[in-house]
Amino acid sequence: MNTYPIGTPGQPWGEAERAAWLALQHRQRSYQADVLSVIERLASRFDVQQYSELNYGDERFPLIAIRNHWRNDLPVVLVTGGVHGYETSGVHGALQFVEQHGEHYAGRVNLLVAPCVSPWAYERIHRWNANAVDPNRSFRENSPAHESAALMQLVEPVRGQVLLHIDLHETTNTDESEFRPALAARDGQPFEPCGIPDGFYLVDDSEHPQPGFQQAVIAAVEKVTHIAPADDNSEIIGSPVVAKGVIEYPLTMLGLCAGITPARYKTTTEVYPDSPRATPEQCNAAQVAAVCAAIDYALAHR
Repeated sequence: MNTYPIGTPGQPWGEAERAAWLALQHRQRSYQADVLSVIERLASRFDVQQYSELNYGDERFPLIAIRNHWRNDLPVVLVTGGVHGYETSGVHGALQFVEQHGEHYAGRVNLLVAPCVSPWAYERIHRWNANAVDPNRSFRENSPAHESAALMQLVEPVRGQVLLHIDLHETTNTDESEFRPALAARDGQPFEPCGIPDGFYLVDDSEHPQPGFQQAVIAAVEKVTHIAPADDNSEIIGSPVVAKGVIEYPLTMLGLCAGITPARYKTTTEVYPDSPRATPEQCNAAQVAAVCAAIDYALAHR
């Protein structure tokens, strides 16, 4: 039986266990060097705004959004990355998209890009925030995660104008070795392994599926990196595969980032950076290809 080193099996964590977990989390990379410096470089070409600030202990993290030059008659495209801070290509893919392709969509869509929703977790290469809360289960009213509440507040004024929301994620080997065992321990539940798919896949909204849209994104990404096959149960991470490289979740019900607007087109990307068949550059490029294909399809099928 796999047991996590913090807590008592079968018992949810209390404050002591959360404190013990937090004491193990150490800064491994720099939000300023990796993310803010890139945004500062983009500020000469795009509108950059601080929409909130995270405060954990004596650490301060400005939360930054990037916009192109807006026109009131254009639809909004929302791109989010780094909701889980350890999912590196989500952050750098969002920034790379803006740098390489943002100006291409000027006069066609209003871009709103939040490239690193969870900077504390980005620095610690972790899934949770400093309170051991998963921001990507916290996009709901009275959210327990400031990261999630701040993004929802940013989006609220344009929520009804969002045509497309693409949320950039990764599935990694540490999901199975660290994060899922930690989740089970935190909640006092048994850990049940479910395997890691080798390749890229998408999560559609089961309440409002858009299969043609999802397949257009898959087709574009397949030119960059490989698509995850279904397992022996015709599933990916425990969910039925509904089309090549696509599974479905009820996004809003689960409090997932991709469900925060009534956008017609929604998807969550899942890149697999630990594959021997993928490089970090390919992972970033896959995210960029997904964003471009998603926007192009949404504009062609408004």
